[in-house]
Amino acid sequence: MLKTILTTLLILSFNIVSHAKTLKVGLVLDKGGKDDKSFNSAAYIGATKAEKDFKIELKYVEATDTNAIENLLRSFARKNFDLVIGIGFGQKEPVKKVAPQFPQVKFAVVDSEVSLPNVRSLLFEEHEGSFLVGALAAMASKSGAVGYVGGMDIPLIRRFAMGYAAGAKYVNPKIKITENYIGVTGEAWNNPAKAKELALSQMASGTDVIFVAAGASNTGVFDAAEEKKKLAIGVDSNQNWIKPGVILTSMMKAVDVAVYDTIKETNEGKFTPGIIRYGLKNKGVDYTLDQYNEKLITPDMKKKVEEIKKKIIAGQISVPDYYKKK
Repeated sequence: MLKTILTTLLILSFNIVSHAKTLKVGLVLDKGGKDDKSFNSAAYIGATKAEKDFKIELKYVEATDTNAIENLLRSFARKNFDLVIGIGFGQKEPVKKVAPQFPQVKFAVVDSEVSLPNVRSLLFEEHEGSFLVGALAAMASKSGAVGYVGGMDIPLIRRFAMGYAAGAKYVNPKIKITENYIGVTGEAWNNPAKAKELALSQMASGTDVIFVAAGASNTGVFDAAEEKKKLAIGVDSNQNWIKPGVILTSMMKAVDVAVYDTIKETNEGKFTPGIIRYGLKNKGVDYTLDQYNEKLITPDMKKKVEEIKKKIIAGQISVPDYYKKK
């Protein structure tokens, strides 16, 4: 009798395991694509790591333009994907439109706030990390002039600029800061030629360190810095390796961690909607230091920027936020 009961339980257990549903995750990248060495690459890395760790079913698509995003999101939802993740601010309105149509599907969107019961908004305190790299730029500058090249001229990218300028001025109140933007459409994220042109113009006027936040366009600034023997600062992911000795540091956003954590929690049945913020306090943003840039950041520079970081976390330094400007 006992043997029969145990056999029945084993069969039931096997059936439960064998019929366990594999989580289906759809990832919608913006025009920069998974090989932009920046924002989209980080999201893709986080998603593929989750695919490996949790044996989920992962599919990704790259939006050819902003107009395609809504249909891509809807396509995943119609195919009964459990979680659909949109990468980039340009996905805000499409997610707002599609998510209510598929209440059984969970959505996540990076860099946008969408208040719906089945949407998680993954936001980063870009201004905090930008303050740190601005401080490093001012420490590294020999000319007393630093620059910023943004991609698309939108509030998010101006948020980087404001934090960067504040950090540079914290170190050197008299420092000169030049600020340019590549364009006003999504094409700005994939125009390295224009980024290089802007960087060369800044360098011609004395700028010797440039922070760039422009997706796949970043490489244009990196090329200009290498050509003119100046310094550049990367963004979103650790880009120091792209041109060792040329990239002073990178303002890293842990997009990979945010995507990975969201997939993990969904897989565990712990998905929650609402806003999750990533800042210095929880290592969601930071500057990077590794074997590719260790010769550019002296021990004294590292000591100073770490002190600044601690003060920001402790609330002793208030970093200006473009989103909250009057």
